[in-house]
Amino acid sequence: PTHTRPKSTATVRARRSRAAEKMSAMSNMPKVTNKQPAPMQITAEQILREARERQEDEPYTAPAQKVMDPEELAVYRMKERKQYEDRLRMNRNAMGAWIKYAAFEEAQRDFERARSVYERAIDVDHRNSALWLKYAEMEMRNRHINAARNVWDRAVTLMPRMDQFWFKYIYMEEMLGNVAGARALFDRWTEWEPEDHAWTSFVRLELRANQPDRARAVFQRYVACHNLPRAWVKWAKFEEKQGQTANSRAVFEAAMQEMDERDHGEAFFLAFAQFEERAKEAERARAIYKYALEALPRSQALDLHKKYVQFEKQHGDRRGIENVVVTRKRFAYEEAVKADPHTYDVWFDYARLEESAIEAEADYHRVRDVYERAVANVPPAADKRLWRRYIYLWLKYALFEELTALDAERAAAVLAEARRVVPHEHFTFAKLWVHAAHLEVRQKRLDAARKLLGQAIGRCPKDKLFKEYVQLELQLGDVERCRKLYGRYLEWSPSNCAAWAAYADLEASLGEASRSRAIFELAVGQEQLDMPESLWKAYLDFEIGASEWDKARALYRRLLARTRHVKVWLSFATMEVEAGGEGEGEAARERAAAVYAEAEASFRESGQKDERVLVLEAWRDMLARGGSEAALASVEAKMPKRVKKRRPVLGEEGEAAGWEEYYDYIFAEEEAAAPSLKILDMARKWKKQKVEGDS
Repeated sequence: PTHTRPKSTATVRARRSRAAEKMSAMSNMPKVTNKQPAPMQITAEQILREARERQEDEPYTAPAQKVMDPEELAVYRMKERKQYEDRLRMNRNAMGAWIKYAAFEEAQRDFERARSVYERAIDVDHRNSALWLKYAEMEMRNRHINAARNVWDRAVTLMPRMDQFWFKYIYMEEMLGNVAGARALFDRWTEWEPEDHAWTSFVRLELRANQPDRARAVFQRYVACHNLPRAWVKWAKFEEKQGQTANSRAVFEAAMQEMDERDHGEAFFLAFAQFEERAKEAERARAIYKYALEALPRSQALDLHKKYVQFEKQHGDRRGIENVVVTRKRFAYEEAVKADPHTYDVWFDYARLEESAIEAEADYHRVRDVYERAVANVPPAADKRLWRRYIYLWLKYALFEELTALDAERAAAVLAEARRVVPHEHFTFAKLWVHAAHLEVRQKRLDAARKLLGQAIGRCPKDKLFKEYVQLELQLGDVERCRKLYGRYLEWSPSNCAAWAAYADLEASLGEASRSRAIFELAVGQEQLDMPESLWKAYLDFEIGASEWDKARALYRRLLARTRHVKVWLSFATMEVEAGGEGEGEAARERAAAVYAEAEASFRESGQKDERVLVLEAWRDMLARGGSEAALASVEAKMPKRVKKRRPVLGEEGEAAGWEEYYDYIFAEEEAAAPSLKILDMARKWKKQKVEGDS
């Protein structure tokens, strides 16, 4: 068991006295009675600023240590060396400590010890470039030339890819006037195939040594090592600075042959062309620009285009500038069609550009090449929507051959190839057949044109083909062929009202009224028609135009037996008014009034109020223009009242969706049948009078 030593009485008394003093001091402290904030507040920022201002301006510097005698110097050196050695024992790989140690020995002018430190450091890490640089710079700084050469030689041997070693080594030799040694070092360096700056430095060395032939030999080795545009361009610029224009041009030409085609870039061609410009060879420069623009894609020759435009503005004429613009647009179109060859609008613009750039017959091949490439992009599916724009490429191609190239045979061949490409079993394009037929007509080959249209009608009949064929025969004056064509047309499409009407109009224009009437009778007797109203209108117009009023009335009655549309009644009444000649105006109005009365009675029975109102309004207008007052008053009495009503609106599922207002017509017979309407009418009038009286 451990025993605690008892505390002395003096110690206890001392502690008690200190506690009593502390308590008395706390009791004597003034009590804070005013707890309001002080009028001037001190912030942490102000405290820090004042502390900063109170600091001494000059930092603390250790006192300089002065050595007075050799024994004291020896002690100082021993102390510093011991510190460095201790530090290196703790961290052997601290290259900074090695470099400081060597710098200390150099400052003491003890170069053997400094070399020993550097050698020890190199044994630790011989790949540290900073260590070799400090080592060699120490030898150079102290004019130990052979020792520096030894260090640099060891450094470039161990690390030949460290360009800084070579540069400093060569610079040292050149500063010593040893140009041959510097040249030998460059030869050693270039065996490792360094980057461009090594070769250009070698060239500058030879130029400083006034050896242009040696510099030219260096460039030959340079382009053999780096067969790239930048190397050839540097060589060409060197020759140009030497005043050797022919040699510079030969360098560019050799580059064109020696380099791969993929290395023929924008920068190379631009340098070549600008060289020719400086040499006052405008034609050579223009040829280079044109060749480059044709060889390079648009995306890789943007700057080249700009330079070419500037060149033409300086050295070319209006024609040359236009050619530049055309060339730039041509490249833009090439990029667009390469991105999406099925964008036919781009092909149209491209072909239009080439056609506008035609200057001689030799330029036709460019337009043909564009059209051939365009039509080679056949739509991927047998969908007529995809073929609509494509067909116009063939038509434009044929028009170019016929109108611009004046080669009708080639145009006919183009259209024949277009007809071969189109899948006629799925769909056809009448414009192809019609255009080919018109071409044959212009070449005075009527039999070929008829054969083409006949083949089209037999293979893929269409309304447009029949119409164009009939129009062609009409222009040629062959009526019998027109009748045969209309016969085949109506056999193929007996429900086509337009075809029946056109056939009847043809016979009417020939003065064959009976044939025209027979055609109309056949037409209206068809069981199915696409637009019967237009056919009946054409039949009625034919009879009215021939002043066959009785036949027209009979035709209206036949039409009313089929349909009792309000327009038929109105047209019937209008015809009766027009049928009245001189002195028959009153009789014509009576006949028209009879038609109006019959129509009004028909719609009254069927309950069609809107149509009945239309009939009454037309009847009233006719009487207002020339009828009697009694008849006009009779019709006015039949006119209904227009009232606003409300009705429920139902939704899609039959639920109530609100109310809507609409206008309804109340006729006289309806008012008599419903007396409550009169009461409502009287109430409405009373309210109106009251509102007017109050106002």
